[in-house]
Amino acid sequence: MKKFSALFILFTLIFTSCSLDNDTQQNFNFEVMPIVSVDMPEQFIYGETYAINISYIKPNTCYQFNDFAYEINGNERIIAVVNTVYTDENANCIGEPEEVTVYFDFTVTSSDTYVFKFFQGEDEQGIDQYHIVEVPVFQGRNTAKK
Repeated sequence: MKKFSALFILFTLIFTSCSLDNDTQQNFNFEVMPIVSVDMPEQFIYGETYAINISYIKPNTCYQFNDFAYEINGNERIIAVVNTVYTDENANCIGEPEEVTVYFDFTVTSSDTYVFKFFQGEDEQGIDQYHIVEVPVFQGRNTAKK
């Protein structure tokens, strides 16, 4: 009898659980957005942390910042902005394109110059284009008084 009760409860749960055909389910995808400008220091101090500000164009309210795509290769960093784009018919995409600024914190862990490549989209041949910024690293702040 216990086996039957357990099977009945399991059977009931399976057939009364949430449906995958939910009309309120939102559809979305991810889109890499071209970066239009970057605000960062001209030099780094080893061991310090810096906020790197990045601006991109958000086409409308269906685009929401999700994260950064961030690739590390030695002291080279390739960075792109990733948006979640809501695509269902109830998304109600409104608004004009607007410039949005987001940031990430970067901690300097090497004494060598960093090379940042910020994704700016593709050219007519489909080749990725980057805004390249080289930032030298210094060992400490110059605190000597003159």
